[in-house]
Amino acid sequence: MASIGRATAFLASGTIVSRALGFGRQWLLVQAIGATGFVTDAFNTANSAPNTVYAIISQGILNAVLIPQLVRAAKHSDGGRAYINKLVTLGICVFAFLTVIATLLAPQFMYIFGIRGPETQLAIAFAYWSMPQVFFYGLYSLLGEVLNARKSFGPFTWSPVLNNIVSIASLAVFMWAYGPHTVGDTSAWPPLKIFILAGGATIGIAAQALILFLAWRRVGLSFRLDFRWRGMQLRDVGRAAGWTFAMLVCTQLAGAFETFVANSASGAHRAGSQALSTTWLIFMLPYSIIAVSIVTAYFTRMAEDARDARYDAFKADYSAAVRSNVLLITFCSAVLILTAFSFSRVFTADWFAYGVVLIGFLLGLVPSVVGFVTLRALYSLGDTRSPFFYTLVQSSLVVIGLLICLRLPLDVRVAAIAVTVSIAGSVQASLAMYFLRRRLRGLDIRNIVQTLVRSFIAALISFAVGVVVMLLLSLIDGGRFTVATPLTAIVSMAVAGLIMLAVYIAILRALRTPELADVWAIARARLGRSRVTE
Repeated sequence: MASIGRATAFLASGTIVSRALGFGRQWLLVQAIGATGFVTDAFNTANSAPNTVYAIISQGILNAVLIPQLVRAAKHSDGGRAYINKLVTLGICVFAFLTVIATLLAPQFMYIFGIRGPETQLAIAFAYWSMPQVFFYGLYSLLGEVLNARKSFGPFTWSPVLNNIVSIASLAVFMWAYGPHTVGDTSAWPPLKIFILAGGATIGIAAQALILFLAWRRVGLSFRLDFRWRGMQLRDVGRAAGWTFAMLVCTQLAGAFETFVANSASGAHRAGSQALSTTWLIFMLPYSIIAVSIVTAYFTRMAEDARDARYDAFKADYSAAVRSNVLLITFCSAVLILTAFSFSRVFTADWFAYGVVLIGFLLGLVPSVVGFVTLRALYSLGDTRSPFFYTLVQSSLVVIGLLICLRLPLDVRVAAIAVTVSIAGSVQASLAMYFLRRRLRGLDIRNIVQTLVRSFIAALISFAVGVVVMLLLSLIDGGRFTVATPLTAIVSMAVAGLIMLAVYIAILRALRTPELADVWAIARARLGRSRVTE
């Protein structure tokens, strides 16, 4: 079996490059159409709408069901090749059908997401070009999960790099043709202008998906259409996916309402759906680089433990995944909360409006990651029923919180949305661990709690040191150095982050944190200085 350390390091490498380019793309987008305002929020809503359908496909059917199915299929005499071709053929048909339906319903989607006024027709035009992303998002997830199940993690992680390159190129063309901060008369946007902006994003998603076919030969696969779906045990898959589909419907309905409430606050120099999207991108930076990389490497292993009824090994793998994540994510939370306004300044001069929203999200970063690890653990056990019930609670809390947010002033409404999501996510993570503990009749709670406590103490001390550093830096330019320009903001984040990292590591060593050695081993493997064994 490939080393968890090496697999995690390689996945993190691809994610870091992809996220760096993703930030570049988001920065260009803000320069092209602005950070706040009705047009900006209209494009963000249209370009985000395909993710509503994609989330149901990815988290609902693919993540919950297909990796366990693919792991079992690998024991077939042909190594699962026939099953995989049938599965991908079925997926292509389903994705194509959903894409057609979503495209036809594009105007209705914009209405549901709260787009009103003169920008409505422009948002609908954006949506028509964006909805084909549903097909390519689904294809990307399906092809990638097949590769992950065969322990080929790299292509799935690195292909978003191509997507970001294509998107950056399309935005560069857009700015060359129409200039920066272009809004103008929303009724006078020519079709070519709409295509370059929205169509360019869709072309990037298509490239991200289709390039994965090239990686199949490296794992001994070759694709051909196969419509002989009888014998695929689809009834069992459907039963498992049914609970997850219901769970995702709850989540996406809450997400649609979230976008609706965010768009209700849209306006110049006010946080709207674009601010929500951009700060979520920042929030997802440690989530995707650290949490997804670690859990993706562990997920197949936990699925194999579950398949072979090795439940002690399963508990150990789950505990290791949680503790490694907690150790790293807690530090990231502290740094990002401290530098939230500086990070926001990199994107926009409306840094205060963005920074407050970012802090709201970051309050729930650690619980969110623990919940993500636990969700994947339940999926690897074939349990899609429990996630439905605790996600129903989470979605209900979000909806209640959003109804409260609608009664708040426009200037704080989106920040309140972020806090609502964090609170609901924390409750969700607690319930997820309860369900997993009941399913396994016990978890390694003691070691997990000890890691949480040590990490929190170290993060709190490093945060206090970071506050002093940021205050000293701000004195350089009359109290504004940390947010004066994007460059000074980056310098401030780098200085404060490095000093906080040194303090955090020192405190963890003083507290004799055993997970520190494991994380350090992964870091050394990442730099190519050692070989990490299981």
